[in-house]
Amino acid sequence: MAEAATETIDIVIADKNPLILSALAQVMDGHERINLLATAADGECFMDALDRLCFDIGVIGWDMPYLHGRDVLQAMRGRDEATRVIVYTGNPAPEIPRQVMQLGGAGYCSKTESPERLIDTVLAVSEGRMVFPFMDLSKPGNDPFAALTPRERELLAALSDGRANARIADDLGISLNTVKFHLKNLYGKLTVKNRAQAVVRYLRPHD
Repeated sequence: MAEAATETIDIVIADKNPLILSALAQVMDGHERINLLATAADGECFMDALDRLCFDIGVIGWDMPYLHGRDVLQAMRGRDEATRVIVYTGNPAPEIPRQVMQLGGAGYCSKTESPERLIDTVLAVSEGRMVFPFMDLSKPGNDPFAALTPRERELLAALSDGRANARIADDLGISLNTVKFHLKNLYGKLTVKNRAQAVVRYLRPHD
């Protein structure tokens, strides 16, 4: 057991803010047990690192370009990965820790906490523990729309306007494949099979 406690923890950090990345790199590099393998500026770069590198823990932001933190966790669910993910965010929305847990995340740490708190979370997760703030799980979040990212909300509104995927891609300045990726996640969150059902779910609360 004493040997396990001294094993090096390989990590990759992803955050949209370069200042946060720089500060976290300094904090992590200063710890004797943590080996920072790489940093990533967005969710897509983090997924690229996941393909190229073998690491124990990913520390990711929640509101990131290209791939939101939620999208990263969702993309990882279908993969046979040993990497565990901690979400480190300044977004105060109270539902985020619950969503991180539901999507298979291993921990959550707010940016309002001290860097030492994040280090403690990394160490705890490396030992197989899950680290989350208190959540009243007797009150499940049952509003599927609350789980949608801003981009997914944009796509849902576009679907309700009858726009085709190619038109949505042009309007939002993203690739057609990215549109399809977001729609797949959107359908999963709303528990629907196609755009028609998604539009019905979208319009129903507005009746």
